[in-house]
Amino acid sequence: MGGTAVVVGGGIGGLAAAIGLRRIGWDVTVVERASVLEDAGAGISLAANGVRALDELGVGDAVRDASRGQYRGGTRTPEGGWLARMDGAALEKAVGTPIMGIPRSTLHRLLREALPAEALLIGAEADSVRQIGPGTVRVVCGDTVLNADLVVAADGIGSKVRGLLLPAHPGPVYSGSTVLRAITEQVVELRTDFELTWGQGAEFGHIALLGGRAEWHAVLNLPAGTRFADPLAELRRRFRHWHDPIPALFDATRPAAVLHHDVNEIRTPLPSYKVGRIALLGDAAHAMTPNLGQGACQALEDAVTLAAALTTEPTVEAALTRYDAERRPRSQAVARAARQAGRMGQQLSHPLAVTLRNTAMRLTPSHLATRLILRHHAWVPPQLN
Repeated sequence: MGGTAVVVGGGIGGLAAAIGLRRIGWDVTVVERASVLEDAGAGISLAANGVRALDELGVGDAVRDASRGQYRGGTRTPEGGWLARMDGAALEKAVGTPIMGIPRSTLHRLLREALPAEALLIGAEADSVRQIGPGTVRVVCGDTVLNADLVVAADGIGSKVRGLLLPAHPGPVYSGSTVLRAITEQVVELRTDFELTWGQGAEFGHIALLGGRAEWHAVLNLPAGTRFADPLAELRRRFRHWHDPIPALFDATRPAAVLHHDVNEIRTPLPSYKVGRIALLGDAAHAMTPNLGQGACQALEDAVTLAAALTTEPTVEAALTRYDAERRPRSQAVARAARQAGRMGQQLSHPLAVTLRNTAMRLTPSHLATRLILRHHAWVPPQLN
């Protein structure tokens, strides 16, 4: 089965969906409201399930070449003591790849380069998306009208298409945490590939990137909308007593490079990821907190699963029914697990609760911790060819 598709949203999930659809013979147009596709953003960790999805999309090798494997690291206390260590080599042996660290902008560029330029409609916002007949969906972008056999809504957590399709759904809500992050401008000497440090209602983490630079993030329990006149200075103040290399990461960062976003999520699960011939994908369907590092990976899984369903089912409607049945339970379970990980990790603020959590982590055998990670990482994609 082949046809024409419109993908609304040119982020990681939307581009991956477009690549997958083209690989199975569909004619695809990606509609992106941004007038310029700037390679912006901080870093991202890709687990084995995300890397396998990229392999199936034909871009896995390019992403590996631009990534750095995360082998040594773990979770620490603000004083520097270890709560848990993770063996990246053991994880690689179990699932075939370590966790990969890559700048988000690089991943976005590699996905974009896998599509022909004429497949990208830049600076066009989808004003309306509706099914106008049993086999046609119409997307109106200002004066441009696109008719397609399939529309994929990959327009992010604030999805306009989701609001049109499911007007009764409450939409995204604030998680209680806000995140500041950046990629260092200078090379930083690090002893580990990745770390998380948990304090009381605060988290600091870093991942080492190819070439010696690093991505870092700071997560804080704060009211939604809180912003700082000088974010880097505020972070230096809040984390002034935390262990190395946190000060060095701040020193290697340009103040203007610090990004600040509230962490929102879709807490009320969507009743369906499809309406007629329109599919919801990625954050538009299941935006989750970043505590498991699975947001982008789940979007990549969506993209491959959708394309595979379209190769095996006799109609678009049947393929979307299969896509919904396969993706909604898994992605919503991962979202619940990510929310719980945040509540038991960074969001804990009571000293007694923090002490109990730290004790439990120190007593957890490393093989059990690895098994818990594998529950999300050990996903095998359907084949597209």
